[in-house]
Amino acid sequence: MAKTTATRAKKTSTVSKAAARRPTPASPDAYYAALPADRKAIMLQLRRAMGKALPKGFAEVIQHGMPGWVVPLSMYPPGYHCTPNTPLPFVGLASQKSHIAVYHMGVYADPTLYRWFTEEWAKRVPRKLDMGKSCIRFKKPDQVPVDLIADLCKRMTPKEWVALYEARFRR
Repeated sequence: MAKTTATRAKKTSTVSKAAARRPTPASPDAYYAALPADRKAIMLQLRRAMGKALPKGFAEVIQHGMPGWVVPLSMYPPGYHCTPNTPLPFVGLASQKSHIAVYHMGVYADPTLYRWFTEEWAKRVPRKLDMGKSCIRFKKPDQVPVDLIADLCKRMTPKEWVALYEARFRR
């Protein structure tokens, strides 16, 4: 029985083995400082553009081993249902092994925002969109559409994100 439970727990874990071995940076500044030179410039450019574009109320933190912006517990005390007592994630930014990733929860949760983003991508970017549910992947740092990502970030306030989150995910 114990073996079955341990096996089941392993299969449901959302943290990769590589991520589990990486130390969690103490701050967003520490995360960016540790980036390799070929990724640092674009990651800092994305950080500045996203931080400037996001509506007032989101807070920059390290969450899930990467920098991102959240709805702080002071604004939304219930926090994230998957990890109680942690702020509600909204957008994350990560330098993965083979790509740069922007994790935007709003584009995953809101079909209208998703439609806007995919249509804007087709208008502005001459490459195929590489996207999962909330993960937008960029294999080449020089091909990141920073302005489009900034435009995406400004399209939802913390209050709107909390309302959508509660309607779609909170049980």
